Amino acid sequence: MKRSGLEDILPLSPLQEGLLFHNVFDDASLDIYTVQMSMDLQGALDAKALKTAASALLARHPVLRAAFRHEGLSRPAQIILREVPLDWTESDLSDTPQDEQEEAAAQILAADRARRFDLAKPPLVRFTLIRFGLHRHRFVLTNHHILWDGWSRPVLLRDLLTLYLNGGDASALPRVRPYRDYLGWLAGRDRDQAERAWRDALADLDEPCLVAPDAERSEELPGQLDFGLTPELTARLTEQARWLGVTLNTVVQGGWGLLLSRTLNRDDVVFGVIVSGRSPELIGVENMVGLFINTLPLRLRLRPAETLGALLVRLQQEQARLLDHHHLGLTAIQQLAGRGDLFDTALVYENYPLDAAAAGADGDGGPAPRHAVRLVGAETRGGNHYPISLIVKPGRALRFRLDYRTDLFDRVSAEALVG
Repeated sequence: MKRSGLEDILPLSPLQEGLLFHNVFDDASLDIYTVQMSMDLQGALDAKALKTAASALLARHPVLRAAFRHEGLSRPAQIILREVPLDWTESDLSDTPQDEQEEAAAQILAADRARRFDLAKPPLVRFTLIRFGLHRHRFVLTNHHILWDGWSRPVLLRDLLTLYLNGGDASALPRVRPYRDYLGWLAGRDRDQAERAWRDALADLDEPCLVAPDAERSEELPGQLDFGLTPELTARLTEQARWLGVTLNTVVQGGWGLLLSRTLNRDDVVFGVIVSGRSPELIGVENMVGLFINTLPLRLRLRPAETLGALLVRLQQEQARLLDHHHLGLTAIQQLAGRGDLFDTALVYENYPLDAAAAGADGDGGPAPRHAVRLVGAETRGGNHYPISLIVKPGRALRFRLDYRTDLFDRVSAEALVG
């Protein structure tokens, strides 16, 4: 009997449903949720072995073989196929004049990111290898955000590296805990309790918190402004947060809330925050691949007599009470509040920095493998549909990136927010 090409049929997580909606709402323009990560590699790269590793990666992780279907269904579903073709492209720029190579590579990346994924036709990930010379390459991993979150990316890269060094053999890797386990855990949550918690958190909210209330939908790439703190100021801020008993994430959330309060001249503000969704109840969740994150409203009410330190402590306490209810989808939460969009700004605290040492392929200090390569640079391009987003990158020096829609805000306005 011929084996079916179908491996599994699964529901969608709340955020996956949202991303599917955005994809089908406008299927002609650029999909802002196409994520592209490029890695600059130095060394004797074996392109054939890397291609073999990419194929083995698709075979290893069911989530990479998902198709998303909604037509004719009462609820959308993700269909996991047993096999999908590898979408692999190689471009050789080694004969291109050196001063023209970067521009040529940028054109390749722009064309790749502009190519939309059809969410019903997997794979929703593609690989591009650009050769600049014998020992210099750029490896590009492009996916639709519906497949995985930022936390999953280092897990996938570690697996890809191991597969590359072992000729596609996955026997040295641990067993994959599939995304279906998370979806099963999600289905078992107490929805009534979560609804009560969110209804209380948003009670008496007078109006949504919008910086661009009349904005129409746009899928253009945002403008970006990078800025940050010095290592010395970051250390002082971290010390102060520790003294207060709050996280640096809470400090940033409080700062963003204060900025919105002054910008909109109101003392009750709401903005979106991205939460990891990786509950410690699910053993091994830190090594699972999939879309676990969720976008949730954070409400901050300002009290004139309250000190900044007391505000931050209260903010963290209020957010801690919602930790067990991060699984509820944003659409359901907005319905509980009796409103449409509650906010149009988002804060993303990226606590999953890519470990360059772990992503390199130089071994563990012993003799270098035959096809050893070294990661010398990495960049990820993604986005969301909100008019303004603040992306936070923790480290020895706290870094920020302000993303803003250029059809709604000019650079001067964006720089004023940064200031």
